Amino acid sequence: MDDAWTITYSGYNPDRERHRETLCTLGNGYVATRGSAEESSWDAVHYPGTYLAGGYNRLKTDIGPRVIEHEDLVNWPNWLTMKWKHEGGEWIGPDRTPIKEYYQTLDLQKGLYIRHLHYVEDDGRETLIISRRLVHMSDAHMAALQWKLIPLNWSGNIIIHSALDGRVTNSGVSKYKSLKGKHLRIRRRGDFKQKGIFLQAETVQSEIKMAQAAKTEVYFDRPGARIRRKLIEEKDYIAQELTFPAEKNESIAIEKTVSLYSSRDYAISDTVSEAKKTVVRAGPFDDLCGRQAMVMDEIWKRLDTRINCGSRPGEQVLLRLHIFHLFQTLSFNSIDMDTGVPSRGWHGEAYWGHVFWDELFIFPIVNLSVPELTRSLLLYRYRRLPEARFSAHESGCKGAMFPWQSGSNGREETHGIHYNAMTGTWVEDNFQLQRHVNSAICYNVWQYVQVTDDLEFLAFYGAEIMLEIAVYWADKATWNESKQKYEIKGVIGPDEYHTSYPDSNNPGINNNAYTNVMAVWVLQHARQALDKLDQRRTTELTNRLQITNEDMDRWDVISANMFIPFSANGKIIHQFEGFENLAELDWDKYKAEYGEIMRLDDLLEKEGDRINRYKAVKQADVLMLFYLFSAEELTGLFNTAGYRFNPQDIPANIEYYESRTSHGSTLSKVVHSWVLARAHRQKSWKDFLKALDSDYKDVQGGTTEEGIHLGAMAGTVDLVQRCYTGLEMREDALWFNPQLPEELHDISYQIYYRGKWITLHLTRDELKLSCRYGWSGQPVPVRLKGRLYQLNPGEEKVFSFINPA
Repeated sequence: MDDAWTITYSGYNPDRERHRETLCTLGNGYVATRGSAEESSWDAVHYPGTYLAGGYNRLKTDIGPRVIEHEDLVNWPNWLTMKWKHEGGEWIGPDRTPIKEYYQTLDLQKGLYIRHLHYVEDDGRETLIISRRLVHMSDAHMAALQWKLIPLNWSGNIIIHSALDGRVTNSGVSKYKSLKGKHLRIRRRGDFKQKGIFLQAETVQSEIKMAQAAKTEVYFDRPGARIRRKLIEEKDYIAQELTFPAEKNESIAIEKTVSLYSSRDYAISDTVSEAKKTVVRAGPFDDLCGRQAMVMDEIWKRLDTRINCGSRPGEQVLLRLHIFHLFQTLSFNSIDMDTGVPSRGWHGEAYWGHVFWDELFIFPIVNLSVPELTRSLLLYRYRRLPEARFSAHESGCKGAMFPWQSGSNGREETHGIHYNAMTGTWVEDNFQLQRHVNSAICYNVWQYVQVTDDLEFLAFYGAEIMLEIAVYWADKATWNESKQKYEIKGVIGPDEYHTSYPDSNNPGINNNAYTNVMAVWVLQHARQALDKLDQRRTTELTNRLQITNEDMDRWDVISANMFIPFSANGKIIHQFEGFENLAELDWDKYKAEYGEIMRLDDLLEKEGDRINRYKAVKQADVLMLFYLFSAEELTGLFNTAGYRFNPQDIPANIEYYESRTSHGSTLSKVVHSWVLARAHRQKSWKDFLKALDSDYKDVQGGTTEEGIHLGAMAGTVDLVQRCYTGLEMREDALWFNPQLPEELHDISYQIYYRGKWITLHLTRDELKLSCRYGWSGQPVPVRLKGRLYQLNPGEEKVFSFINPA
């Protein structure tokens, strides 16, 4: 890391190449291309990949006695392919040619990926190549790369091979190697206007078409150089070879401009003609770079979060890396595309590109910067309500039951088995029983409305989602006569280690504390959503959904009598009913033998044991409650359910679960950092740094090469923006209760709240809020440590305080 805007890797390292490819992925919310070398192909070192947002396809694979229908995020034809050689020689590249210098740089500020290669061939010829690449943030259908090739001590003819390669499969995740991966058939290929080539691919099941058109231009320092072009056509592959003279110490610019269109696009005639037209009209690479720089500057003005950690600039650049990959995945181009939020970005094939619950960690950042994008992403869920209703009905419940893994149409994409890399076997799982995804969706709707006051969205879309999820929880909850409480059985919490009880053949566990408390929250806030609407719309919704006043009265009864498992002394919230009866794990033994044991479940299975026998968690469900709610809100929820919870017991709960958590999910360190921020700021900062490093250092040992962990990336930004500033949006006001860690000197960023841009600058001694511009002329209510203030448009307020160390 050279400065606060670039990530630079020095030296060619085949063992780390796939990891770097992921972190150097360029995207624009519509399409993303991994940071693979242009001269590379699919092998043990490299994995080129181009992914269309929402571009899924289904295949069926025999796995032992079962047939699995898996829906994958499709790897589309590789548009990057470009290589060179001396006329009559062999192709040159870092895997086969001696290399003197090799640098890879990701320019976060301008959205460019740059490679610096200095070759020294066996015969002494030296060549410098500077490669620059972009996936255009303004024009979603454009991508381009440029080589500056300089012969340092030789002259002669060279050949440039520029191709569109449709011979691709999905094979980027080693543990999915048993699954079929041939998703594409090539429909058309050819050339046009002498300099152009095109390729059209179609998915074999979903029948999505993508056309790619490319033109390759060569620019010399001297006029009059002659270029010979040759068309090469092979099965599922098309290329041009350009032959021309290269002169010693003269720079040659080779520019490849590509246009990509899919049949999912609006306002097109057909994919091939649109791709050809767009690439013909495109200007030179430097013009594309200029427009890219302007758009990136606008994005960073919205999203940049500046932190001052004294003499340690590394934290700032990694935070910007996380912001960068957030808007490589989700951007203005994503609006109205009908795509969800993939947990691993559009950066690889991990988790099949599916949508889980990670938007719970991502939407807080998007809400405060591009709320229009949150609205669009929530509509992805709304459009899949019919499938969620059907799933609820099939499970024997009313309302809507959203899937744990979602893809194209909102059906449940969880397979019911997963691959244990330690044993090399497929084993049964019940991960689809994570019904808490329902509550996360409801929570996201409510938080969006709190930030934007978008009552139109609530009236026409959001309230319907919330009501149908409330109907589901009310039907899922059953009365236990002996407990005199309602309970929720047969589910799994965010901690995926406990999918059943030990020695039980029944899937799921009972009364997961997080699930039950969130169900209470949903039942309460679905009613509050109706209270925000006018009577006519309320009547329309309740009539159409067949929700009666008696039904809503029952919601109140369930909320007031929901069972939540506590320890005998009422201080520790048990993760689920029966958790206290499990055995303690010998953590010291396993850590001494294996170090940090994130995949504890797979390890124990390899040893012939089962993780569900132990008080050991992948990520602590109970701590999620302290992550999502203030102590005041959480106390209110427990009071509603008939429990007296003392906020002074929160540290004891944190300590209890901290010692029993393996942090098998990258989200875990985000949550722990958040909940430790008040009482243990030094520990909070350490966990923040570990979350910040999770993908950059690939802390899970090889998972980052398959795709980023978008929830964890967004979570680190959220820790700075909301946790350390104590920022909340509730009761139609902005609440602040700052608690800066000792290592963090100050924070600066902007938020967009209810039509107004507000600039925030926080130090240990003061909080400065500036409301400079926006749509609304109304003042913003601000609550700082209990006191109410009004921030007027055009006003700047400075609040002085002493922040204890």
